[in-house]
Formats: sequence, C-alpha cells, structure tokens
Amino acid sequence: MIYQTSLALLTDLYELTMAYGYWKLGIMDREAVFTLFFRRRPFQGSFAIAAGLESAIDFIKNFKFEESDLSYLEGLKTFNGKPLFEKAFLDYLKALKFTCDIDAMVEGTPVFPYEPLIRVKGPILQAQLLESSLLNIINYQTLIATKASRVCAAAEGDEVMEFGLRRAQGIDGSLSGARASYIGGCHSTSNVLAGKIFGIPVRGTHAHSWIMAFDSEEEAFDAYCDVMPNNCIFLVDTYNSIEGVKRAINVANRRKEVKMVGVRLDSGDLAHLSIQIRKMLDDAGYHDTLIMASNELDEVIIRDLKKQGAKINLWGVGTNLITAKGQPALDGVYKLSAIQNEKGEWVNKLKISEQLVKTTNPGILQVRRYFNKEGMAVSDMIYDVEMGLPKTLELIDPLDPSIRKKMEGDVDHKDLLIPIFLRGRQVYDSPNLREIRENTQEQLKRVPEPMRRFLHPQPYFVGLERELYELKMRLIEKIKRA
Repeated sequence: MIYQTSLALLTDLYELTMAYGYWKLGIMDREAVFTLFFRRRPFQGSFAIAAGLESAIDFIKNFKFEESDLSYLEGLKTFNGKPLFEKAFLDYLKALKFTCDIDAMVEGTPVFPYEPLIRVKGPILQAQLLESSLLNIINYQTLIATKASRVCAAAEGDEVMEFGLRRAQGIDGSLSGARASYIGGCHSTSNVLAGKIFGIPVRGTHAHSWIMAFDSEEEAFDAYCDVMPNNCIFLVDTYNSIEGVKRAINVANRRKEVKMVGVRLDSGDLAHLSIQIRKMLDDAGYHDTLIMASNELDEVIIRDLKKQGAKINLWGVGTNLITAKGQPALDGVYKLSAIQNEKGEWVNKLKISEQLVKTTNPGILQVRRYFNKEGMAVSDMIYDVEMGLPKTLELIDPLDPSIRKKMEGDVDHKDLLIPIFLRGRQVYDSPNLREIRENTQEQLKRVPEPMRRFLHPQPYFVGLERELYELKMRLIEKIKRA
C-alpha cells in the first residue's frame, strides 16, 4: 500500500464546489453513474493496457477528510473574501463514508476507446469527488503499461529493465511508472523503493562515475569484481567501447572466480558495436555473457536495432518509457451517464459536441468481449445493463453507423467490468503484481497479431448494442430540439 493516509484533497477545486452544490440543494444522495474511459488510441496503436486499479482501491479505502483537510478548506475564500464553504458542509465532509458501487476492468486487460475502464454508481456527491483522483491514477498507469507492452513486444522476449527513475515526473511518477511498467511486461526496475513497495525485481550495474573514480578502466572493473563478484555487468563505453570490452575480458580472464554476467553499452552505434562485441566475447569463450544496451531507447529504436541484427539481449529503457514518449497523456475522461430522478427512476445522460468523438454514451454501461473458437478476441460490445439484451444482437460502430456486426449463435464471451466495491465495501481482492503481469501476457495472446502492430494496426471492432445506439440517437435529437 502506498496511500496509507487520506488524499481526499488530491482533486480539482471544482469537484468540491460541485459537491457543495449537491449538498446545498439537498440532492447529494441522489444515485448517479459515472464512467471512466478514453477516446483516442495511445501511441497510434490499437489498444491500451488497463492499469492502476490496485492503486485506486488503495486510495478509495483510505478516502476521508482529515482535520487538516477541513481546516484548509475552511480557510478558502470567494472573490469577495467570504468563506467558500459553509461550516455545516465541512462537518458533512468530516462524517462522510464511502458507499458507492464500483465495477472495473482487471489490470492487464487490453481496452479500446470508449469502453468503460471503471463504472462508479452511488450518491452523486461521492461519485463526483472521485473523478480527478481516479483519472490521475488510471490515466497515467494505463499509459505507461501500454508503452511498456510495446517496448517489450519490440524486445521479442529479451529481458527489459525499467530505468526511468531519474527522468520520471516526480516521486509518485517514478513509483507508479515502475509498477505500470512491470504490468506491461518489463522484467525488473532500477528503482529500489518500487522494488520494496511492489515486490518488483531490482537490477542495476554501475555508472560512468565508478570508472572515472579509479586511475584506469581495468582497475575500476577489477574493483567492481571485489565488491560485486556475483553481479558483474561492466559499463564499457566510458572512454572507448571496444577497448572497454577488451579490458573487461582481461579482468574476467584473470578473475576466474567471478562471473562476467554482461557488458553494457550506453552510447554509440549500438547495432554495429554489439555485433563486434558479441564476436569478441564469443572468441574469448564468454558465450553466455549478455550485452546490455541503454541510451534513450524506445520500441521503435529497439525494433530497428533488431532488424539491423544487433546482438543485444538485455535492454535498459528509461526516459522514453517512464515519460511515455510519443503520447504525454492518456485522454481519459469521467462522465455522468445516468442519474435517478425524484421518483427513483433512472434517467440516461450524455454530453454532445460538434465533434462526434466527444459525444458520450448514456446508461449503466458494461463491456462484453467475444472470442472465436481459437480463443482470440473478435469484437467488443458496449451495452446497458438496465436495458437488457435482445435475442438477436447487432453491434453498431458509434462513429460510423454504416459499420455493423451481428453476433449469431452461442458465441463465447466475457463481461469485462467486475464488482470491486459494493456499497462501499471492497469485494475484490487484488492479485499480486506478478499475477497481474502474467495476466497481461495471457490477455495479449488473445489479441490478434495484426492488431498488435506498431504502425497502422488492424482496427478492432467495438460497437454499441443496437438498442443502446438507438437510445443514444434519440437523446441527441431530443437535446438538439430543446
């Protein structure tokens, strides 16, 4: 657990002013449904990898307004210098207990645009207060897990080390990023605190400063053998990579009791150098010694190095992974999709826009994934759990209604949103992080290969159930006529 104290004020101010409005109008307990989803495919790929749920659970379990939070809120003023919030509202927040239902996709699930990753159902004031925090947690970890899955796919089974601590966006970015990278497929991290908190294997070598601290490169390697006889990966490019490898081999030949695990390159023509170095190591009898590369790597560079015949088999990926190079943020949003009226009847809600991509889906939504006989995912359906499902299912592309697909017969399927909290009580036990990582790998096997391409991936069909689509169209027309 990271969030062992409340982070109730990790929110945008307007969440609190809206909560105040619901309370002041006496509708704070009106049941509402919000869905968290994203609109655009990250990195121009086909899908994202859902991540961050365990961190969100941790956050929600510890959600409460502490005395220091309330004191701070009491001191906030309006533009004319009056208190922003009434004391009675702050007393209400002090006694607030979380009672929402939350359903979510498990971590490691491939997810597509417009599909709810999380559905929150409960008193509108409570559900509203979760918006900014859930987006902060889920958006970032989903983005980094997705980037990591791409990097690891490019590495084609080689070990990938997450190396991003020093370039991460702050302390929490480094921790959450290391966690999400492991979910996405990385084998280890250099971040020792992340290793302690999450149980991620930690790996590391030494820096150029170690070499520079000694009178010669060979002396530095020899000294490293003394202090790390079972963890000798030598950084060989401080002065000259080829000469550095020669000196590493000399030390390894002299220190037979020490195993030279690998050599690391952090600069230069990685493909050309690794080919030369592999031959040098093999000629010297060090066939099992790994060649590690770092230096601003990402999935595109790794893929290109592989195509060039690079002999690298251990990859340290830092800045471009932890900062999600190519897409600095996931455009996840959290939108109201249904609310009960005074009679307790559900009223579907949506936001419309001149841009069709920004028009949301109404209802209490669920995602159903369909599989073929080989167990490969073939399409997803978004449907309303309150409306039920007709016998004949037709899926309609929400952005292009001319694209439709009928689901005939008894097709293998699975609903992806599962209960996490029920009336505020946690009913889901998170698996350990290694199990989550393994789930990611299993789920990725069910995504057809053409959909996993980096460039121009084959689209995956996600459709609205026909009756939900027709309801959405009626609501749009109603709003436009109003």
